[in-house]
Amino acid sequence: MAAPPLILASRSPRRRELLAGVGLRFTLASPDIDERVRRGESPRAYVVRLAREKARAVHAHDGATVLAADTSVVVDGKILGKPRDRADAARMIKLLSGRAHDVFTGVAVRRGKKLVATAARTRVTFRALTPREIAWYVRLPEPYDKAGGYAIQGAAGGFITKISGSASNVIGLPLHTALKLLARVGFPLPWSAP
Repeated sequence: MAAPPLILASRSPRRRELLAGVGLRFTLASPDIDERVRRGESPRAYVVRLAREKARAVHAHDGATVLAADTSVVVDGKILGKPRDRADAARMIKLLSGRAHDVFTGVAVRRGKKLVATAARTRVTFRALTPREIAWYVRLPEPYDKAGGYAIQGAAGGFITKISGSASNVIGLPLHTALKLLARVGFPLPWSAP
């Protein structure tokens, strides 16, 4: 018997790779929502709200289940988005250099009228970087479509000295959390098939 349809509400190639890596088959949707931070909104509340809004924005045909996520890098309580340009990427990497920061990913799953959501948090520590290393890194294409301006699965992996929590969260989808939410709404996981 075929698994019910699953829709990944994301443009992120990293989320696609992570989800496919655990054997799930899915189609893609690209919800368009307002991603501005609301006044007084905590980073955790922000990513959960965006994940919920993305899950609600996708038309779930034929009883499909929708999985949505949103990731933010947070340092000094401030959310770092995707860099606008090279100078912005350099500013972000310099801010992360030699210190720890948090990565929050909100995950939401909607099946029928049921919507469940939560957030995962991972603490990441960068070693101190030289101005030359930062200048080299921001010339790469890697930083520009990533929250916080870096990718642990790429060249920036060489900057990281410690990760406390889910590594897949830092890539863009905390797999343990996503699979737990899918199971909560009754979506059959690959290993639960007879």
